[in-house]
Amino acid sequence: MAIQYSILPNLYQDSVSLMQISAKLLQIEGITQASVVMGTPANLARLLEAEFPPINAKPNDLIIAVKGRKEECEKAINFAKQSFFSCSEKTTNSAKTQIVSLSNAVEKNTALNLALISVPGEYAAAEAIKALNTGLNVMLFSDNVSLQEEKQIKRLAQQKDRLVMGPDCGTAIINGIPLGFANIVRKGHIGIVAASGTGLQEVTCGIDKLGEGISQAIGTGGQDLHQEIGGLSMQYAMNLLARDSYTEVIVLISKPPASDIANVIKKQAEQINKPVVIHFLGQSPDANSGSNLYYAETLAHTAEVAVALLRKQRIPSYIPPSFPTYQYSLKREQKYLRGVFSGGTFCFEAQQILHKAGLPLYSNIPIDEATMLKEINRSTQHTLLDLGDDFFTQGKPHPMIDPTLRNQRLLQEGMDPEVAVLLFDLILGYGSNLNPMETLLPILQKIRQQNSPPYLIAHICGTAQDVQDKFLIQKQLQDMGVLIANNNAESAYMALEILQRRNINE
Repeated sequence: MAIQYSILPNLYQDSVSLMQISAKLLQIEGITQASVVMGTPANLARLLEAEFPPINAKPNDLIIAVKGRKEECEKAINFAKQSFFSCSEKTTNSAKTQIVSLSNAVEKNTALNLALISVPGEYAAAEAIKALNTGLNVMLFSDNVSLQEEKQIKRLAQQKDRLVMGPDCGTAIINGIPLGFANIVRKGHIGIVAASGTGLQEVTCGIDKLGEGISQAIGTGGQDLHQEIGGLSMQYAMNLLARDSYTEVIVLISKPPASDIANVIKKQAEQINKPVVIHFLGQSPDANSGSNLYYAETLAHTAEVAVALLRKQRIPSYIPPSFPTYQYSLKREQKYLRGVFSGGTFCFEAQQILHKAGLPLYSNIPIDEATMLKEINRSTQHTLLDLGDDFFTQGKPHPMIDPTLRNQRLLQEGMDPEVAVLLFDLILGYGSNLNPMETLLPILQKIRQQNSPPYLIAHICGTAQDVQDKFLIQKQLQDMGVLIANNNAESAYMALEILQRRNINE
C-alpha cells in the first residue's frame, strides 16, 4: 500500500469543501484512506494518528493525504489539485475586485449583513469577532471553539446588537436561504430557534410535510443552553422572531439544556405575544397551562403542535404510534437492537424513547440513564451510535457528506448474528450526499442475503423538494425489504415493537 501526500501552500478552503473533496477521493477504487485538510497543528496531529508520515505544513497550507494503490494515489492527488485550482481560477476570473478581508468586503458592498465562517476551530473565534466588529451577523459553522471563546463572542454580539449562530451551527434557513445542512421547505409563518442541527431539520421537514412553512430557522449551536453560555443566542433570536410580523408561531428546540437556563428561556418566552412551542430533549415537558407556552413530546410532535397553533386548531395530544399485531420471526440468538445514526439528536431521541420503555442501552453519546460504550468500534447488546460524533469525524467527512463510515458500521452491525433490529437514518438536503443509495444499496443487499437477517428500519429526514429525491429513495429501500418510519421517534417505537414481538424460529 502506498502513502502519498501533497501540500498546496496558501490555498485556504473551508471545511465543507474539504470534506466534499475527501469524500470524492474515497470513491476512487483503490483508495483506502483520504484526508484533505488545512495544515493546522490539530490536523497534523490527526494525520500522524492515522499513520501518515510527519508533514511540515503551515495552517494556511492545504494538505492532500491518501493511502492505497500507487497509481490510484497519484490519480487522487491530481484530481484534488484540479478541483481546487479549477475552483480558484473560476473565482478569480469571475471576481471584479479582489476581496482580502471581511472589512474589505463590507466596504465594497454595504448591503452585506451576514458572515458565514467555516475555518479551523483555533481561528474561528478571532474571525467571528472580526465579523461582529465589522457590523455583521455571524453564522459560525466551525466547531472546536471553547466555551470561554463562545461566551466572549456572544457577549460582544450583545453589545453590537447582532445575531450569532454557533459555534458548531450546521443548519439555518434565513430569509428563505438554506445555510449549511438544510432542506428545501415551504416559506411560511412558523419561526424556529434550535440548539440542534438535525432537530431543526426534522421539525422544518415535518412542518413542510403538514403543508405549512418556515419564516426563519435560526440555529444557535449545540452549547448555547449550557450553564456557562446562558442561552444568549436563543434569547436574541426569540426577540427577533417576536418582532417579526411574518412569524406567527415560534418554536424552541434544544438538546438537554441546563435547567436554570431552560427556566430563563421559558420566562422570556412567556413575555412574547405569540404562541411558543417548546421541545427540550431530556426534560419532562411541563403541562400546557393555558398561557402562550405549549410543550411537545418529540420532534415530530413539535411540528404537529406548531401547525395546529398556526391554524388555530385543537392542540394534538401526543400518542405513541401503534402497529398491526404481527409476529417477527427471528433466531433465538437474535435479541439485540442496534442503531446507526448520522444525526446526534436522532440518536438521543431514540435513546430517550427506548429507555422509557425499559431497554438498557449503550451509546457513544449516552443519555444520563444509558451506559457509555467502552469500545466505540464494537457494540454491546442494545447499542445506539452517533456516527457524526467527533470520534468518527476527526479528519474525516461527516457521514451526511460521505456515508462510507456509516455504511461500514451498518454492515458490521447487520452481520452480527445477535442483532434482531437495525435502524438508521438518511438525512437529505443541501450539503448532504447527492446519491446516498449508490453505496448504501450494496450494503443492505449483503445484510439481507443472510439466512436470518435482522429487520431493517429507516427514517428519511427530508422533503419532496430535496434534490436527492426522497420518494425514489423510499421506494428503493422498501424494495430491499426495509421498513420505513414516518419520523425518527416512530423508528424507535417500531424497533421496540419488533423486539417485544419476537417469534423464535429455530
